[in-house]
Amino acid sequence: MLLDAFPVFLTLFILIDPLGVSMVYLSLVAGAGLDRAERRFVAMKAPVVAFGVLALFIFFGRGLINSLGILPGSLYVAGGILLFSVAMDLLLGKPKRMKGEGNEGGGYGTDIAVFPLALPLLSGPGAITAILIFTSERAGDLAFSLTLTVMVAIILALGVLAMLGSEYIRRVLRRTGVSVIERIMGILLAGMSVQFVYDGLHLLEVL
Repeated sequence: MLLDAFPVFLTLFILIDPLGVSMVYLSLVAGAGLDRAERRFVAMKAPVVAFGVLALFIFFGRGLINSLGILPGSLYVAGGILLFSVAMDLLLGKPKRMKGEGNEGGGYGTDIAVFPLALPLLSGPGAITAILIFTSERAGDLAFSLTLTVMVAIILALGVLAMLGSEYIRRVLRRTGVSVIERIMGILLAGMSVQFVYDGLHLLEVL
């Protein structure tokens, strides 16, 4: 059972990529000018939101997707388009837009936590599609679904630790170093977004 679960865990860990997301988190919270309490709030909230989304797809995803007539490839294309807009903000040095408006009075960067950290990064099309594949292979297996949920929780908990740990990286790099990371992450996210769209079009058999 453990040997069967390890490849699933490894696949989800790679697709959710908590370490990579922590670097995006570092860039976004620095650019949005959030204070320490707000940064910690974002680091806690984003994985919680992502867990809710992924748990929803673990237990109800297949039926939801089928009822709406949405193909997995469409999720990739949509996620790629959303991710590209984030990449442009980072490349142009405008991540403050991610904070949004109406967050005064304790908003604590809610927009950054939900988009793009929770969606489409931590609970992106790759992770959602993998979950749909895993659950379809073990349809009706409640024990497997619960095991999958625990795996997702562990990976996202590691994501919380990685994001909180990025605070120490921020202190070492200072403002100039963080600005450089913002541009690098913008380039990488742009590449990821194009890859998402390409994979989606391939799944849709457009290419």
